[in-house]
Amino acid sequence: MFTLYDTTLRDGTQREGMSLSVEDKLRIAMRLDDLGIDYIEGGFPGSNPKDIEFFERVRNVSFTHATVTAFGSTCRKDISAAEDTGLQALLDTGCEALCIFGKAWDIHVTETLQASLEENVRMVRDSVAFLKAAGRTVFFDAEHFFDGYKHNAPYAKAVCRAAAEAGADAIVLCDTNGGTLPHEVALIVTLMNDEFEVPLGIHAHNDGACAVANSVVAIDAGCIHVQGTMNGYGERAGNADLTSIIPALKLKMGIDCVTDDQLRLLTEVSHFVAETANLSPYPQQPYVGASAFAHKGGVHASAAARLSEAYEHIDPSSVGNLARVVVSELAGRASLVMKAAEMGIEVSANDSVLAGVLDSIKEKEYRGYSFEAADASLEIMLRKAVGTYAPFFRLESFRCIMEKREDGRVMTEATIKVHVEGHRFIATAEGNGPVNALDRALRIAIGRFYPALEPIELTDFKVRVLDEKKGTGAVTRVLIESADGDKSWGTVGVSENIIEASWEALVDSVEYGLSHPRQENGRQ
Repeated sequence: MFTLYDTTLRDGTQREGMSLSVEDKLRIAMRLDDLGIDYIEGGFPGSNPKDIEFFERVRNVSFTHATVTAFGSTCRKDISAAEDTGLQALLDTGCEALCIFGKAWDIHVTETLQASLEENVRMVRDSVAFLKAAGRTVFFDAEHFFDGYKHNAPYAKAVCRAAAEAGADAIVLCDTNGGTLPHEVALIVTLMNDEFEVPLGIHAHNDGACAVANSVVAIDAGCIHVQGTMNGYGERAGNADLTSIIPALKLKMGIDCVTDDQLRLLTEVSHFVAETANLSPYPQQPYVGASAFAHKGGVHASAAARLSEAYEHIDPSSVGNLARVVVSELAGRASLVMKAAEMGIEVSANDSVLAGVLDSIKEKEYRGYSFEAADASLEIMLRKAVGTYAPFFRLESFRCIMEKREDGRVMTEATIKVHVEGHRFIATAEGNGPVNALDRALRIAIGRFYPALEPIELTDFKVRVLDEKKGTGAVTRVLIESADGDKSWGTVGVSENIIEASWEALVDSVEYGLSHPRQENGRQ
């Protein structure tokens, strides 16, 4: 039976800049269970208090499918397995499944462990046998296996044979340095599979950008156990990305590693893990990225609408993702019609309005606008063109004054004059910058009319100088990301004046948020 082994909570957290609390790890583990992962590696109980607490708390969590696994090393040199505190810590977790690693590259044995080759084999054999005698499922990770095999194949195989003879449930072949190429992996796994009866697994790192490919070819060559992490998180260049491996196995290789319903959770779980780790999802990530099934070229977008398989290697919905059209100066009528339909705007390909909108998009992009990350601004433009847009307020004027104070603080004061529902309002607010001050002043002025404004917040603010050669007179593009707790949206503004560009993006953000309220708050 094929098994999926996730090591996000241990190997994944070795990624630079990634840290998970115990609560984070518990929440991720539950979502991995929903996804259909067979084994969830929770951590290294002998290494830190956080992992010890995780294993104590996870005992009280009921999993539908997954088995929580503890990770550790073989016993130390010149110490029996029964006397090794690390192995005892693994047993103390109460986990039914355990994974231990041991050296499979002879130079690591002699130089890193400073042990004899024979002693290392003894450590592997005794450690596996000790844990098996305790009634546990035991996976043996042959660390640096592929490099070890290429350097000294008889010894690398001897290490694996010791684990197999001691009763290991699977021998996991690790490309720890991540530099082995797919054709090498395929050949070595084939040779190992011919020689060993014990199930083989693959644990690949991505230093050579081949972790997913190496995992897939290893499985094709006979491995029936694969280890990886969500989104490829891991040390250095990362680990094999399970969000790419799982759909490849299920949809392309006919291996039912998860159910159809579980596969449809893939994008959701991928993004959940990213958000929990406080990392931005990668838009271009295969299968689950926001751009994985985005069509920008007019001809491509039009053809994809008529025959999706012509430009999409799988049905996006099978992994819980969506196909979408990215509107730019490359767009044609068909692309714009599809984009309008996504936004709930009815317009036909023969509508005379489309030509004007397309011309406007091309003209704006020539001036520096980009709507690829600003769907909200594009929707407002479309609604204005078809006559279904009604502004929530009208600006009379605004001004911003920056002040450096005696205590060293720099504050900005913004004053805006707006008209709402026939009333004129003047509001002033301070902020730590012009955008923050304008946002606060606008909320003061119109918030009483629109309660739906309250949950809306600016979550990201990006500025790009489009023509650096013009120096301080260069055109500036501002992208604002906003959210209301349920959804997020992007808006864009362009001007030679950065405050004007920011105001344009800010107004679009507010207008879009009010026209798509989290609750039915509408106008009052």
